[in-house]
Amino acid sequence: MDRPTREQAEAAVRTLLAYVGDDPDREGLIDTPKRFVKAYDDWFAGYGQDPDEVLSTTFEEVEGYDDLVLLKDIRIESHCEHHVAPILGVAHVAYLPDHRVVGLSKLARLVDVYAKRLQSQEILNEQIARTLDRVLKPRGVAVVIDAQHQCISTRGTHKDQVSCVTRTFLGEFKTNARLEERFFRLIS
Repeated sequence: MDRPTREQAEAAVRTLLAYVGDDPDREGLIDTPKRFVKAYDDWFAGYGQDPDEVLSTTFEEVEGYDDLVLLKDIRIESHCEHHVAPILGVAHVAYLPDHRVVGLSKLARLVDVYAKRLQSQEILNEQIARTLDRVLKPRGVAVVIDAQHQCISTRGTHKDQVSCVTRTFLGEFKTNARLEERFFRLIS
């Protein structure tokens, strides 16, 4: 698929503005197509990033540390692939290292790489967990996302304060009930 030019994207925004019944040439909207496309560049920056590259720098010098590494309450700002409406929430990402660790900021960046794409929460959850598992090869991975979907609260059913929780457990997190319980205690 050929990617449209910025000018084509801005023209599409002008068309949408006219579609909703407004005048794209009025003073308040004249620069909206440029601002809209610039916002899309930010909201969907994940398409231009390689998740494996985010995790490429690891450290084996861990002084024997082999317990849980957990980053909790990572803010998620994504957009649903069905309505392009915001998904806002938090992710909790944990892994059990097997001889190497990754910098903590890399876990948050991995979340952002996938969140800054059109998403379903279930797929977002899986992408984060599977990438962490594939690249780091830890003994286990746990990812829980708790998010509100604006496509539910601002359109359709108009139900606000509804939260969707998804989880993916791999390796020891999937087979060890005590580890799973510990993870949930730590994130609550």
